[in-house]
Parts: sequence; structure tokens; C-alpha cells
Amino acid sequence: MNKLENFVAGKWITGDGEGQPLYHAVTGEAIARASSKGLDFRSMTSFAREVGNPALRKLTFHERGRMLRALAQHLQQELPHFYEISYQTGATRADSWIDLEGGIGNLFSYASLRRKFPNLPYTVDGESHNLSKGGTFMGTHLLVPKEGVAIHINAFNFPVWGMLEKLAVNWLAGMPAIVKPATVTSFLTEAVVRSIISAGILPEGALQLICGSAGDLLDHVQSQDVVTFTGSAATGLKLKSHPAILRESVPFNMEADSLNCIVLGQDVEPGTADWDVFIKEVRKEMTVKAGQKCTAIRRIFVPEAKLEAAWQSIAGVLQQTTIGNPKNEKVRMGALAGQTQKAELLDQVNKLLAASQLVHGSLDSVELIDADPAKGAFISPLLLVNDQPFRQTASHEVEAFGPVSTIMPYKNAEEAVALSRMGKGSLVSSIVTSDPVLARNYVLGAGPWHGRILVLNQACARESTGHGSPLPLLVHGGPGRAGGGEEMGGIRGVKHYMQRIAVQGSPDMITAITQTYQPGATGRFDRVHPFRKYFEELEVGDQLLTGKRTVTEADIVNFGNLSWDHFYAHTDHTSLEGTLFEKPVAHGYFVLSAAAGLFVDSSAKGPVLLNYGIDELRFVKPVYAGSTIQVRFTCKEKIEQEKKLDTDLPKGIVKWMVEVMDETGEQVAIATILTMVQKRLDEPTK
Repeated sequence: MNKLENFVAGKWITGDGEGQPLYHAVTGEAIARASSKGLDFRSMTSFAREVGNPALRKLTFHERGRMLRALAQHLQQELPHFYEISYQTGATRADSWIDLEGGIGNLFSYASLRRKFPNLPYTVDGESHNLSKGGTFMGTHLLVPKEGVAIHINAFNFPVWGMLEKLAVNWLAGMPAIVKPATVTSFLTEAVVRSIISAGILPEGALQLICGSAGDLLDHVQSQDVVTFTGSAATGLKLKSHPAILRESVPFNMEADSLNCIVLGQDVEPGTADWDVFIKEVRKEMTVKAGQKCTAIRRIFVPEAKLEAAWQSIAGVLQQTTIGNPKNEKVRMGALAGQTQKAELLDQVNKLLAASQLVHGSLDSVELIDADPAKGAFISPLLLVNDQPFRQTASHEVEAFGPVSTIMPYKNAEEAVALSRMGKGSLVSSIVTSDPVLARNYVLGAGPWHGRILVLNQACARESTGHGSPLPLLVHGGPGRAGGGEEMGGIRGVKHYMQRIAVQGSPDMITAITQTYQPGATGRFDRVHPFRKYFEELEVGDQLLTGKRTVTEADIVNFGNLSWDHFYAHTDHTSLEGTLFEKPVAHGYFVLSAAAGLFVDSSAKGPVLLNYGIDELRFVKPVYAGSTIQVRFTCKEKIEQEKKLDTDLPKGIVKWMVEVMDETGEQVAIATILTMVQKRLDEPTK
């Protein structure tokens, strides 16, 4: 029998001893053994910190992002192999798609997110703040990669997605990882990690793998490390309270299985499109991955007058769900991950049945296609009814981790919110309604108790990713029982693996550190106009002080006629009493246009390819006829752009600070404009 290996300090190592046997979820045969006995977990953490961390920290966000993209492209080529192994976990093709291609999709998403960061190993976090009257002292916030290792302890239900959705984030942030998958499905995780390592894309020490027990791994965590956990709330609590984690104040992100719920709005009637959306969503969440999802619907709340119609409709579609060998194209629901998971599920269902009635399915028999119920870990979908949800509370306390849901009645919208809260915190809740008032009240009332809320109806159902699908750019987590943590979430997730620091100093010093020009910093002047410089030649702080222009009444009238903007403040001398203006004021967009006329170099064609847009624009003081304006024009930030095609011009985006001042030296407008600037054709480009 094949024995899984652990990837430790750059080498594949077999654990000592017999190891834990792993079984085929469909046939029941033993397929592998897993052991981490004998591994030196202290050395693993040291290797990650001393080898993997420096290698990743020195890379820029853009380099890390390109690394993720290359890795995702590599894994795509291996998908046929992964699908074949995934079948052994009991997953159908559709189930495996979520796990495999969903996980790879996370790599692609975070690879693209690199564009939201500078081409530096660190980034500015938020706005800068002037801290002095004279403008010589200021502060800002930076995010720098932590100097530790991310330790991921993952659940059995998504052996690939659960790994990649976390790795994508910590790698983009600049931290290495040690992955400890749940042992029962670790054979699939090991296959994917083998492929990752063989690609040679990651720096040494960026990834290590443990197949088997975590041993004393957490004894060796330090303050710069991050620990994440996905699994049961009980196990999560035990890990979260580990003495080393408490002693070292190690960030611990927990995503626990929870009693997620769906609410059928009072406005939805049987036979309508929204009713069909509701029934379809419940069926999908009960049967996809055989209900083995941390986000699956466990509680179903419907108006009491529609309780019977709802459970009969759900039972009807569940009856049509074909169960059996996932390789058979007629099968729509596969097996649980193993007999252990099945035994645990049945134990929890029996607890639920003490206060609920089984209205669909069977605990001891199931009709299968091309599979043996005595060998595989199969079970039919189970639908329960609890008609006294405020008195019989087991439905809000016990989770059966499989194709099991309990339907319960409510009298009014307030009761629906109250019932949703009784789960004491969940990853996700949904409400099916087309009533915006009902939707808003539910979101606000239930929001503090759920990490994500899906408002579902016929308007979005066709393109909705569904109740149970976490997305890379949205946070995945929830309060209370769900763990109180957050995963993914786009930029938010990256910050979890970085240290936020407040940096104080002079504008010149903060400009040098952040590589972003700060107001009040010393500019650099030379005889070459900034628009005559190629991208590589420009430096943050390059500055131009333009000539001057006096605004006339004719300018204001002509701009109004050209733009058709005849707002009274620009044109009517008789309507200004009680307003902010002494006399007709120049259009703000005229002031910006006139400023452009002052700072643009029109002498000849240059490296500036086009105007890319405006990020910020404020008009801070009125400009009247007779005022004289001047512009201080400064290179604020440079953003690398990659060539999409070999034929593309090499180029980057430059942000410019535009400060428009009047004859008194006071600002009348301030903006950040962007230009696309060509790189030199004779220089090597990334």
C-alpha cells in the first residue's frame, strides 16, 4: 500500500511507523497510509522562517503575483490527474470542480490582485496625516510582511481548495506556509503539493506539507507566525487556547463549521419563480459535496403557513437526486469522505431526531447507482422538520456534517431574524425575497450574527454563485460559533499576514520610505520637462512649477458655452445673495483644464502616451475673474504595467499631484491625475 510522504525542509520524507490507513470513499478499499511520526516540527518552522520567509519577503507584490499566476497555469495542466484522485474522496465531477478548479481560481484571483499593490515588497495602508501646523511632521501607515510562517490546519472536505485559498493570500503577502491537511483526504493534497514542488516556481522554503498528525507543531510557534484553522468549533477552541499561541500572541484565524441558514421571504408564494429559486438552492446546498461543506444550509426557515408546501417541494427534488459512484455520469451525489464521517453524521442526526421529525430520506438504507452501500460511505439526503424551533433548540445547536437540513416555521420577519441568530454565529445566511424592505431589515437584523448574507431572487439567480460559495474578493468567515475569523477578502486577507506600523517623520523622509510623494516634501527640479522623461527616468518627487495664467470673465462665459454648464453660480450676478460666492465663479473643471494647459508639454511628441484618468479632485477655494493661477506638478507614484502581448509597447502608469494655487499662494484645487508613460525601447523590461 502506498505510503504518503511529507515535504519537509525541501525534501520528501516518509513518516515512521505503520501510519494511519486511508480508504477509498466509494469502494471502501485501503488506498494509502499517512504518518508524520518522527518529523522534527521545530526544524520545519525554523526552515520556513530562515529560508522561505527571507526569499518571499524580498520579492515585490508584482513578483509574488506573477509567481501565483505561473503556479495556477501549471496546476491547470495537471487537472486530469487530480480529478482521478479526487474521485477517491467520494466527490462527483462537479464536487471536484469546486475543490480543484476553485482552488486554482483563487491563485489566479490573487495573482491579479497584485495590481492593487505597488511594485514593492511592502505597501502604504490608508491616507497620510499631517501632524503639525508647519507641515514638517507627518505620519502614515505601512504594511510589511511578517517574519514568521503561516501554519494552515485544514479540514477534510476540500483538500485542495482549502489549501490553495489560504496559500494564495499568504504568498502574495510574502510569508511561507506549513500545510497540515486533514489526514482522511490528505492523499489528494499530497498529489497537488507534489505537482507544486515539481514545477520549481516557488522559492525554497515557501511550502512544507505534513500528512498525518500535527504532533507538537504548535509548541514551536512564535509571535511573527500566523495560524489558521478550518474544522469543528470544538477542535478550533482547543487549538486557539494552546499555551504557545496565547503566550506569543500569535494571530489565530478560525473558520469553523456552523449552522448556516436560509430564509424564505414572506413575499414568496408557491409556484412563483422565487419559490423555484429557493427550492433549487436548498437542494444544491444539501447535495453538493454530499452536504460536506462548512457553508452548507443546515437550517431552513419558512413562513408557518407555507411549511408543509415547502418541505414537500424540497423532498420532491431530493427524491430525484441520483446517488452512487461519482464516475457514473448519471450520479448527482457521491459518498461522504469515509466511514468515520458517516458514523459521526448518524450520531448527530440521532440527536436532532430527539426534537424533529424525519420527512425525507433514511438513516439505514440508500438506493445507489453502480456502488455497494456496504462498502462505500453513502447516505441519502435527510430532511427534518422541527415545528417548535423556539422550544426545541437542538436544531440550532447540533450540526450533522452531511446532506442533512432541518426546516422550521416562523410567524413574522422579526421571528425569522431571531431564529437566524439562535445558531450563535454562522459563516453565511441567505434570504430569498424580492421585497427590498424585507431584505434590508433582514440584513441589518441578522448581520451581526453572520459573516456573509446572500439576498437571492430571480433577478440574480442565474448568475449568482450561490449560498455556499465563498469568493476570493469577499471575506469568508463569521462571528461566534463560526470562529470569529476572516479568510480571503481580497486586500483585507493579505493584511492578515502583514504587520501594520505607524511611521512618523518629515514629508521628505516619509516620501523616501513609502516611495510615494507626500505633500510638503522637497521637489526635484531640472531643465527637462517631466513629460519628456521615459518611465524609467522619472523619479518620485520630480517637480515642475509652471507659468501663470489670469482667469477672465470671458474664460468663464466661453467655458459655459462650450460645456453647456450654465449653473447660476457661474453665470448669474443677481442670484448670489446667500450663497458662498461673492460674484460669478469659474467652473471647477475650467480651473483643472486651465491647469492642464499650464503643465502639459506641447512642444513635441514625447513618452507620455495618454491621459489615464483622475483619482482624486477637490476644489478648495473659489476662483473669480481676475485671479491668477499657477500649478505645482509633482511625480507622486509610479506603477509598473506588464506587457500582455509581445507586440505591446513597454509602459507604466504615473500618478501626478496637481496643486493649483492662486496669486496669494493658497491652493484652489488639488488633484491626482494619471498618465500612461512609455518605457525606453532599448531597455530590458519585465
